[in-house]
Amino acid sequence: MSAALSGSGNTYLPKGLTQPAPMRDGLDLPYWEGTREHKLRVQRCADCGTHQWGPEWMCHACQSLDVEWVAVKPTARIYSWQRVYHPVHPALADHGPYIVVLVELPHADNLRMLGNLLGDPMADIVIGSDIEAVFEDHDDGSPPFTLVQWQVTAT
Repeated sequence: MSAALSGSGNTYLPKGLTQPAPMRDGLDLPYWEGTREHKLRVQRCADCGTHQWGPEWMCHACQSLDVEWVAVKPTARIYSWQRVYHPVHPALADHGPYIVVLVELPHADNLRMLGNLLGDPMADIVIGSDIEAVFEDHDDGSPPFTLVQWQVTAT
């Protein structure tokens, strides 16, 4: 089961970052709608069944145009990671270091996504560790939005 960080006072990232928004063509809108419902959605081809990320108009595997959005288990494994010391945005100047993870979703054809890893930024990170999505609500956004962060699964 995934966790949630709710409300404007309980967020991982500092204020001042650019608010994410769906692409102008609306292709990734189902992803963002899913995050608001605390669901992790990715695309799946209705013809060959292959999951894919990032969003595209056609299947990466068979080139079918019959691609749908489906909710997948919000669990993953750490495939790779990076401890970031240099801020990539002025709002992150006093927010480092932080951990960026490349996660692999075993329940969705092992597709991979990037995200932040919550917790101690100086902790030892183990490739292959089980992690789960944490949905960080930003109800004060215009419009409101939810980010997906990751945390190591409690054992």
